[in-house]
Amino acid sequence: MPLSPDITERLARARADLRMGVPVVLNGPQAALVLAAETLSASRLADVLAMGGDPVLAITARRAETLKARAYDGDLARIALPQDATPAWVQSIADPAGDLRAPMKGPFVCARGGDAGLHSTALQLAKDARILPAVLVLDLPDGKEFAAAQDLTLIDLETARRTMAHSSVLHPVVSARLPMEVSEVGRLHIFRPEDGGEEHYAIEIGRPDRTKPVLARLHSACFTGDLMGSLKCDCGPQLRAALAQMGSEGHGVLLYLNQEGRGIGLANKMRAYSLQDQGFDTVEANHRLGFEDDERDFRIGSDILKSMGFSAVRLLTNNPRKVEMMEASGIAVADRVALRVGENRHNTDYLATKAAKSGHLL
Repeated sequence: MPLSPDITERLARARADLRMGVPVVLNGPQAALVLAAETLSASRLADVLAMGGDPVLAITARRAETLKARAYDGDLARIALPQDATPAWVQSIADPAGDLRAPMKGPFVCARGGDAGLHSTALQLAKDARILPAVLVLDLPDGKEFAAAQDLTLIDLETARRTMAHSSVLHPVVSARLPMEVSEVGRLHIFRPEDGGEEHYAIEIGRPDRTKPVLARLHSACFTGDLMGSLKCDCGPQLRAALAQMGSEGHGVLLYLNQEGRGIGLANKMRAYSLQDQGFDTVEANHRLGFEDDERDFRIGSDILKSMGFSAVRLLTNNPRKVEMMEASGIAVADRVALRVGENRHNTDYLATKAAKSGHLL
């Protein structure tokens, strides 16, 4: 029926279901029931164990490295679920908060052989839902029939893979005049992705000439730094310095992208902060959580710039990866403009880690 949801809408449902602890079904040559470890309830775990079969807890290779679990599948590990597993055990595998207090969680029996593509897609769904990347997976003989009987969201595996490989299409919603301290000639543009994700914003200063490289910054949302004045990062000072420079030059575009915590979400960012309090640096903390150094997608920024009529930028950044991604996405970078501000005694180590491990030019 034309009113039924397409794959993009089904994926949005699946992300919401996983966040709430509701299972989803991935269906293809393989079929499986998938539950998020972070939101797993005792009753649903009992139901899964009662179904028989061989449920596994899929975790990323980054998390597996911390747990000394064998990642036979390259980018992930499939840990066999003990019959006496509890939600607390599952969540201790997913969440590193108690690793130092109880480091010996194994030994683990890890699956090897067979196709782990379904597990990889399930982990990406969890990442996209901004929850811990760990999922309970149970093979099903008939995914379509099971999903219908249990009233669960059914996702076609191959279609989902193709869809998730691309950035969501962004649509302009509205723009309006916004006088600001740095410039009374300002305009705020709102862009909404088709996939039901967070909206992104473009702050236009002055009336930039679309035929020339525009002074631009891709700024990832940072609630703690931008709003609360956190001294643990340099985000707030960078935001204000970028706007001030655009105001001084009379034109520019600041893209405010809702990719908090390098794309892992605010809750996971706070988990990383807690791990930093245990002595880990920012990259080590992300890895222990099961994430990569940086999970952001800067193609979002290039899509917004193109939709606004820009094809070239003078990019305010210390991050060479942003330059590479802009150019790979069809936006010419005429110049990289350094933005070195905000260092203090609380973030010196953080900035050193960005330079040493993430290649930032500081």
